[in-house]
Amino acid sequence: MASDPGTGFFLVLEGGEGGGKSTQTALVVEWLQANGHTVLRTRQPGGTPVGARLREILLDPATGALDPRTESLVYAADKAEHVATVIQPALARGEVVVCDRYVDSTLAYQGAGRAIDADELARVAGWATNELRPHLTVVLDVDPEVGLVRAGRAGDGHDRIESEPLEFHRRVRQHFLDLAAARPDEYLVVDADRDPSVVHTEIRTRLSELLP
Repeated sequence: MASDPGTGFFLVLEGGEGGGKSTQTALVVEWLQANGHTVLRTRQPGGTPVGARLREILLDPATGALDPRTESLVYAADKAEHVATVIQPALARGEVVVCDRYVDSTLAYQGAGRAIDADELARVAGWATNELRPHLTVVLDVDPEVGLVRAGRAGDGHDRIESEPLEFHRRVRQHFLDLAAARPDEYLVVDADRDPSVVHTEIRTRLSELLP
């Protein structure tokens, strides 16, 4: 981890559409607070006032098609502002930061999904985040055919990303799994096609090994 995380702990939940990130984030935050931790819950894109405006651009179907490089740079801008003004200060205060999506989503969606060179994209994302890596990334893995049905049913309709073809989402899923396989000590891959309480127990067990 190149960027100093302070005395805090940085947890990220990742995965494709419909994996239950919002549900699991809420359960993890509740459990952490019950165990005496000061917790900051946040998300990307949209974890800052600037990020909220960028999120509208990125996800609103009315935005239409964006050049993949343009889309990647807008995500990078969101991450830069988020890390500098929200995540890094919270870690320096010794808090547990729980973030819904981070760099891996850029690598999976814009890299594998949009077919942008992975090394180039990783350099841009690393620069934007000052090379700050999570202590643990939880990948909530679910078959895209299942996840997209869930996302459409639970959300407010399809956004720009959800509306991409199934093959796009399959590439995204595989890239998350490849990233986790490359750094097994920093990842937990969880089968998200199960009852949320079972998924939460698995996440909680791993966190108990890492947190004081």
